[in-house]
Amino acid sequence: MKLRSFLKLSLAVAALAAVGVGHAQAQLPPGYKPEYKMSLVVGTAFPWGKGGEIWANLVKERTQGRINIKLYPGVSLIQGDQTREFTAIRQGVIDMAIGSTINWSPQIKELNLFSLPFLMPDYKAIDALTHGEVGKQIFATVDKAGALPLAWGENGFREITNSKKPIKTPEDLKGMKIRVVGSPLFLDTFTALGANPTQMSWADAQPALASGAVDGQENPLSIFTAAKLQTVGQKYVTMWGYVADPLIFVVNKDVWASWTPADQAIVRQAAIDAGKEEVAIARKGLDEPGKPLLKEIAALGVTVTELTPAEREAFVKATRPVFDKWKAQIGPGLVDAAEKAIAARK
Repeated sequence: MKLRSFLKLSLAVAALAAVGVGHAQAQLPPGYKPEYKMSLVVGTAFPWGKGGEIWANLVKERTQGRINIKLYPGVSLIQGDQTREFTAIRQGVIDMAIGSTINWSPQIKELNLFSLPFLMPDYKAIDALTHGEVGKQIFATVDKAGALPLAWGENGFREITNSKKPIKTPEDLKGMKIRVVGSPLFLDTFTALGANPTQMSWADAQPALASGAVDGQENPLSIFTAAKLQTVGQKYVTMWGYVADPLIFVVNKDVWASWTPADQAIVRQAAIDAGKEEVAIARKGLDEPGKPLLKEIAALGVTVTELTPAEREAFVKATRPVFDKWKAQIGPGLVDAAEKAIAARK
């Protein structure tokens, strides 16, 4: 008798649980997924990944759980190749992403604008582009290419590091094996400087640095510190600010269309808010007087070299033919507009 009562009670509890689950699922508007996949090339220890975490948390909170986003750091959704990310978003393999303009440039040639060597001299130059007419043009191009752009973030100015010696002149780079992203513009830039650029995803870069298969790499200093690159032989940092890669917060268009207008507005504003916070994190220690982050890196036993204007100009001259070649490919009108916006920055 006791066993029969227990079984009845168990069945009743199971039925209630099933009703509860059904009720929870019924709360999701029609066409909503229980979970959305967000692609991030790096994890939440990096400003870029942190931006994804902030965006996901804001969306969940402001939609009261209607839109749940799971972060996929690394390249698990894109067969190990970060340059495939935009195609995967367009195809619906990825629902959302915060992507680097560099990684998406093979599919959207206009995004190479930000990788033109020595186009942007400072943070105000980046802001003049992303928050001006050029930024609007870029967003329209991304939209036309098949994903909906919502907000800008930032990976940062890419500084060069290596295991061999301080880099002060283009000659210092001669013969050095430098890991670069799989973008033809980067290959051209480092070839022009006499280096031996080696193309590989970030996932493969750290083992290659540790083994000495490559001598150096270029990345924002937030990547250097979070990845502890001084532990894989990167003893020399040169501040040359040759390019910066803004990040773009995007959503797959079918996913976007499946949400209510109210939730679309929430997701867009959450992206803008997360983007502002992420940019502040990415610039921390570098846009304050004295650049305290450089002192922190030097304290790790790393030699930090800051180029004089004359030393930097030598790199500008050496890469100018690359700039001119790629200006024609990106679109002279867009590059001219960018140069005018930078010249007029305040």
